[in-house]
Amino acid sequence: MTKSELLETYEESSQQLAGHGWRNVAVLKDAFESIDGDVKSDKYGSGAVIEDFQQQMAEFLGKEASIFFPSGTMAQQIALRVWCDQNGVKKVAYHPLSHLEIHEEDGLKELHGIETILLADKERVIELEDVTSMDEEIACLLLELPQREIGGQLPSFETLQAISAHCRQNGIKLHLDGARILECLPYYKKSITEVCSLFDSVYLSMYKGIGGIAGAILAGDQEFMAQTKIWKKRHGGDLISLYPYILSAETYLAQRKDRMEEYYQHAIELAAYFNSCEGMSTIPEVPVSNMFHVHFQEAPEKIAPILTEAQQYMDLGVTGYLKAEQIGCSFEVSLGDQYKLISRSKVAGVFERLDEKMKSLN
Repeated sequence: MTKSELLETYEESSQQLAGHGWRNVAVLKDAFESIDGDVKSDKYGSGAVIEDFQQQMAEFLGKEASIFFPSGTMAQQIALRVWCDQNGVKKVAYHPLSHLEIHEEDGLKELHGIETILLADKERVIELEDVTSMDEEIACLLLELPQREIGGQLPSFETLQAISAHCRQNGIKLHLDGARILECLPYYKKSITEVCSLFDSVYLSMYKGIGGIAGAILAGDQEFMAQTKIWKKRHGGDLISLYPYILSAETYLAQRKDRMEEYYQHAIELAAYFNSCEGMSTIPEVPVSNMFHVHFQEAPEKIAPILTEAQQYMDLGVTGYLKAEQIGCSFEVSLGDQYKLISRSKVAGVFERLDEKMKSLN
């Protein structure tokens, strides 16, 4: 069996452990079912449909203003460029596994000429000591919450407060890569405005945890947002209309923003199932958001047939891929609406099957 067969059995399963369901045209169709067809489109960043949503999101995040961007990549590069221009320093700092560092083809460096300082070891989150011990002068520090590439790990809220205070005392702007920040709130036991108040600017994805089509919100004070609006136009971000993204974002945010505690508790429950199986472990062991990574000590070619057989046997999708690691392999799990639809006997059944097959490797 191959990894392609793993993907095939995953896609053919009638239910999947993670996510909100398949990302197909139903995401748009379902969002528009209750929307009046006479609602006027936005046009080049203006109009009630976009302006009202931007005001709603600014209030939701506790900021003076917000702007809707077609992508988070665009929003974050622009945010860091504006902070660098305001501070007169073309240097920013972030985690070595930040999305900007490993997934954007060096866009920040090539398009904006910004130098990046990498903080902390790859395997852990940024701590206060990493920030206070910096020798470099920087315009902005970016913190990603949760830190996706290491299983959705989070610093303590007290650490965030201390980092925020240090940055404000030293004239460093603090930007939140909060693509999935809503999923952190149950662990922190804080409101979204309490978390965002620690940051000068905030990015929130409209699809990663919420389940919309695409797009992002960037929020901050009026002066900052006025500059980002100019850069949005320079980047070609003022499409003639963005209403499909905006209306779907509004719909799914309303549906899911209050379900984050449920997703978090389901992640804790599901991680315990993985950790109970021979040769499997999760990072973190106990999730701190709705996300975690599953690790195996064996190579992908040994694990793929086991997962494929279990998915086929139980008609339940666990994963469609395996990422090769230096030792073994892994995949990511992000809990959403799907998990609660699966009977616990079916969940238990797939893990009994996995445990049995993993033990047969030894």
